[in-house]
Amino acid sequence: MDRLLPPSLRAWLGLIAALAALVVVGVGGLYADQGEPGRVDRWIIDPTADSVRPPWRYVALTIDFLGEPVGAAMLIVAAVTGCLLLRRPPAAVLVVVGVGVTVGTARLLKHLVGRTIHGPGNLSYPSGHTAFLTALALVVALLATGRLGLGRTAGTSLVLGAALMVGAAMGWAQVALGAHYPTDVLGGWCTALAVIPATAWLVDRIADRQADRMANRLADAGRQARH
Repeated sequence: MDRLLPPSLRAWLGLIAALAALVVVGVGGLYADQGEPGRVDRWIIDPTADSVRPPWRYVALTIDFLGEPVGAAMLIVAAVTGCLLLRRPPAAVLVVVGVGVTVGTARLLKHLVGRTIHGPGNLSYPSGHTAFLTALALVVALLATGRLGLGRTAGTSLVLGAALMVGAAMGWAQVALGAHYPTDVLGGWCTALAVIPATAWLVDRIADRQADRMANRLADAGRQARH
């Protein structure tokens, strides 16, 4: 049975997920209850300034739309439909559950960390838009790795490369539009890296147990038929 988390990638992605979780916690603790950009944020760019003008602002708005409810729903529907057309129901489950858990984790962290931007009430850490799109890219890359039968090096490169490119694109849009600090983007990216491999492993485990139960039922039915 095909695995959502290929065995060849399990150890590496598990390690990366653990490191990403540490980054999320560490950065969150560093900027908890703050409402100003940190030193790293100011070194990269002034995240509260209107730093991008047309036509690049239109590009940023287009990318940002993909993380909004309507755009996100369109992407989820397209991804689930693709998984079902490829006859990979577990992958469709991972799209919904994995991305959902990632977004839910980001929202929970926002309330726990309490970092704000543009005044009280605008919780910013981690970036939910970045977490969402990175999570979806990770799921698609994991599916592609399994379908193509890639080994550890090629598979890990594909998964991390997809996460980096997509996360960087959404992160740039969020910072350019003044919606997040750069460190918020890092937190969102790492949130997806921490959640998706763990969720893929869990879905694989559940699928294995269901397959074992089905096999046992068929075996019992066969024995009963012979008697």
